Amino acid sequence: MKKIINTSNAPAPIGPYNQAVLSGSMLYTSGQIAINPKTGELETDDIKSETKLVMENLKAILTEAGMTFENVIKSSIFISDMHNFAAINEVYGTYFNEETAPARETVEVANLPKFVNVEISVIACK
Repeated sequence: MKKIINTSNAPAPIGPYNQAVLSGSMLYTSGQIAINPKTGELETDDIKSETKLVMENLKAILTEAGMTFENVIKSSIFISDMHNFAAINEVYGTYFNEETAPARETVEVANLPKFVNVEISVIACK
């Protein structure tokens, strides 16, 4: 059985998908980009604030599902320029305890939705 997770504290989906799906104890989030959920506007002024907004959007979805970043077991990070990796990693790292951080991959891609610089999705488990 799957349960759809949606919250007004994260951006509304811009296509035929949901913010997250809970299946049993597993939560699968859709990729989040730096859309401010209050205004619906992209916020891509600098890579650190862009990454922080992405992580805050993920946090809102996790919270709606009754989870935290401690529940995250896998992250996928897609970036448009590997030169931004260090700055993204710096912000990303503040959301996790290094000893219990999830598995992760970071992939440079040609383009991302709305031509943002970073998109992140997570898989979490209760």
